[in-house]
Amino acid sequence: MQLEHGNPRFFASTRGKIVVLLRRASHTVEELAQALDLTDNAVRAHLATLERDGLVQQRGRRRGSSKPAYLYDLTVQAERLFPKAYSYVLQQLLDVLGEHMRPEQVEVLMRTVGHRIAEQWNIRSGKLDERLEVAVEVLNELGGLAELEEQERTYVIQGYSCPLAAVVPGHPEICRLAETLLTELAGVPVQQQCNGSETGHCCFIATRPS
Repeated sequence: MQLEHGNPRFFASTRGKIVVLLRRASHTVEELAQALDLTDNAVRAHLATLERDGLVQQRGRRRGSSKPAYLYDLTVQAERLFPKAYSYVLQQLLDVLGEHMRPEQVEVLMRTVGHRIAEQWNIRSGKLDERLEVAVEVLNELGGLAELEEQERTYVIQGYSCPLAAVVPGHPEICRLAETLLTELAGVPVQQQCNGSETGHCCFIATRPS
């Protein structure tokens, strides 16, 4: 799926309008064609592209007076196209925590959350580089974009897009959440060296065992 789908121009396009209609309810090709004033074949062509991109799927049939018609709806992946309030809510939550807790208490809370998330995976077996690779995969599954780089004395987890970047400038303590998550997954101390900006470029270091 191309990232440019998630912008206003996409939703103004025919495919974008199909996605919006399917977000409200499942529809047949005929229903979509009527709603958009298109031919059935034109709708099928757009649906084929959306299916290829993993945004739309067939699910069930609707029986009518003639032969049954396939129903289409959105995939879970398609929901990522729509704006979410997660960053805003997290920002407000951290603001409130900062007003009622000391900085060291907030940091302990962030580490507790990182530990709790890590408990959902069990990857302590294998070599260190293998555990770090899986830890990076988990970070990416959570919405990030990171890669493992092997250097002379260290392993570097270089992040190019952090899922928490929007709140980092005002609350750098949230980086402790990711640091703890990676430490728990890798089974060795991982230290964050993020630049604390909204660019999402972060960095974590794990020292090779001597």
